Amino acid sequence: MKKTLLALLLISIDLILLIVVFYIAIYIRSQITILDIPEFHSIKLSKFYFSIIIILTLFFYEGIYKFRYDFWQETLKIIKALFMSFFIVLTILTLTKSSLEYSRLFIIIYFSLNLILFPITRRFIKKIIYSFDFFKRGVLVIGKSDKVKRLRKEIDNNWYLGQKCSKEDYDMVILIPDGISTSGVDKLIEKYSNLHRELFILPYLSHLNFSHSTILEYTNSRINLIEFENKLLNKKNIIIKDMFDKIVSIVAIPTISPLLIYISLLIKKEEPSSSIFFRQKRLGKDNQVFTCYKFRTMYENSDMILEQYLKDNPDEIEYYNKYHKYKNDPRITKIGRFLRKTSLDELPQLINVLKGEMSLVGPRPYMVEENQKIGKYSKTISKVKPGITGLWQVNGRSKLDFNSRIKLDVWYIRNWSLWLDIIILIKTVKVVLKKDGAS
Repeated sequence: MKKTLLALLLISIDLILLIVVFYIAIYIRSQITILDIPEFHSIKLSKFYFSIIIILTLFFYEGIYKFRYDFWQETLKIIKALFMSFFIVLTILTLTKSSLEYSRLFIIIYFSLNLILFPITRRFIKKIIYSFDFFKRGVLVIGKSDKVKRLRKEIDNNWYLGQKCSKEDYDMVILIPDGISTSGVDKLIEKYSNLHRELFILPYLSHLNFSHSTILEYTNSRINLIEFENKLLNKKNIIIKDMFDKIVSIVAIPTISPLLIYISLLIKKEEPSSSIFFRQKRLGKDNQVFTCYKFRTMYENSDMILEQYLKDNPDEIEYYNKYHKYKNDPRITKIGRFLRKTSLDELPQLINVLKGEMSLVGPRPYMVEENQKIGKYSKTISKVKPGITGLWQVNGRSKLDFNSRIKLDVWYIRNWSLWLDIIILIKTVKVVLKKDGAS
């Protein structure tokens, strides 16, 4: 009952939004009166209902009214549904020879507005809906491993899911089989599948993302196979990622050029005789050494300053061995501390991206002397270009120890998608603004 009521509420809100966007698009299109563009003849909502029905149908197909997705997964499904709807609408208008009755620019405006407004509105609406305990779903998490605690924390902290952990009042069960025998897992599945409609099982291999995997069904033998590949070792994916990097960088550099000039002037003002950029040898793809660019954040005589500091603070040596950073680095200038806090010191690495030495998103650009410490994962990490930002940047940054960063880099390589890159770039902006975990 609760699930049906929520679905009807969300469908109603989506329908209202689609109608409101229709009138906004009509207004925007009517204001465009450039000579080269044909005169716009307004259309009635009744003639556009078929487009709204197509959009809502594809939302149903993507399951956004059935499942409680994470914000990023649901946003991707909304984008997919809107893109598919756009092409279906254009195809219908062409096949029915009605395309002349509808302004193509109006249709582009309409779907573009929905791409922007739907994720934002969804987030706002769900914040309100899930503030009422009535709409929250009780979830029972069963298992013996440390993943139980992690998942419960995610459920309790991620308000967008509209869920709460409960051992009594629940209608959804998540089974984590780690540490439980096969027969034990079978018994739990038998027990809870008979009591509840929704039973989810967490895969044993948590270092792999199965959300984009293909599942093959061998019907006669009742066996399923799950596809796995190192996503960033696929040539097609490499080409897509390189194109994305180049396009974004070409657009970004002119856009942020006033900021780059301003930072350069601040660096020169603090130490007029020093250089603006800091150059350091880093490991690139196939372990090729390249020159990595950053804004200079240290004093010119930094080596002498550090040597004296480590003599006075020997505990910093142990801290560096664990995190590969100093807790209180005395070499950093006043403007340098700000640049590091905000990660603005890494903006010159856009030059490395244009040169083909780095990506916007990827593993850390490891120092040459760190190659041996990477250990067994060196072969995997060296197969791709390092990134200006990455999973390590949006999951704790300097709070993570060296081994944790390596594991995040490997997970990223194995589970890459263009959507993941977009998510990381958006989250990086958020982390930078909050100065979260920076040093």
